[in-house]
Amino acid sequence: MPRSMTHDEVNAFLDERPGWLALSTLGPSGYPHTVPLGYFRLGGDLIMGVKDRTAKVRNIERDGRASAMLESGRTGAELKGVLVQGTARIVREPGELLELMREGARRRGVADADLPTSPRPGSVYIRLKPERVISWDYSSP
Repeated sequence: MPRSMTHDEVNAFLDERPGWLALSTLGPSGYPHTVPLGYFRLGGDLIMGVKDRTAKVRNIERDGRASAMLESGRTGAELKGVLVQGTARIVREPGELLELMREGARRRGVADADLPTSPRPGSVYIRLKPERVISWDYSSP
């Protein structure tokens, strides 16, 4: 039986594993639409850069409910993960968009002198505000 991670363990897991998570939004038919996306955390929010006008963007604009799942482990005994459920919004406002682009670049190791100075055309960010967090850890007794 897995145990739930503590709040600090969840935060550490999300912060030490930046890379890819599975984002699920609700499609127009009501079925989940799940895609892998790169992410980083800012405060408690999950931030994901995407191209505008994609299905996930349209889904969030229609219904902001979304979930993101991140897991690790190669065997059942090593499995651990976090599911974040919350409300997502699309960031298009130029000031906030540029701030998120610069923060994302910083997290990837881009030098301050090389950070973006204007938003990239056709790009937006998804900002997922957690409302419920579920975790599991099969690796701990």
